[in-house]
Amino acid sequence: MSRKDISDYVIHFTKGDTPEDAFRRLQKIISDGFLLGSDGMIKGGYDCVCFSEAPIESLPNGLINPDYYSHYSPFGIMFSKQFIFERGGRPAIYQPDNEFISLSESHRWRHVRYEPPEIDFSWEREWRVKCESLQFDEESATIVVKNVAWIDRLKMEHESEQDFRVIEYSLIFDTELAEMYRTPFQWKVAPLRK
Repeated sequence: MSRKDISDYVIHFTKGDTPEDAFRRLQKIISDGFLLGSDGMIKGGYDCVCFSEAPIESLPNGLINPDYYSHYSPFGIMFSKQFIFERGGRPAIYQPDNEFISLSESHRWRHVRYEPPEIDFSWEREWRVKCESLQFDEESATIVVKNVAWIDRLKMEHESEQDFRVIEYSLIFDTELAEMYRTPFQWKVAPLRK
């Protein structure tokens, strides 16, 4: 069943003090091919990689709350829920803090404090994978950027890196052989705005 408020995908948004910082962090994540887990803001100190299941169509400015504020940028990595589920990912469990101990140890990493109206992060529609790092590649992930201009920049910078790589290899090999080390841009990219 297709619904506008439900997505088959989850997105890990990057953070940064500026859009440039967030974009550079995204580029590093893509280059590394993994997301690092963190225990920040996770009760119990569990390392997790966190995502939002908010539909991409509802995020033209990135992941923001009703007060139009967020510490997330409009850059990230998107995966199918199936991919995340197969790696142990599950939706967060929103509940009062005093109910944390009522969860079995195997589920405590999913706890998110929820005590409305003062404490309500349910707008994040959070999923988590309990892990130190989550590996991915071009087949399993889609890059999320703010708009089409950032897609162009992402591709342009990739081409510049490849040109530099060929120049480096041409110092060792002939130019024709050095060109064989050029890697095409093969990522799927989704803009939040056109």
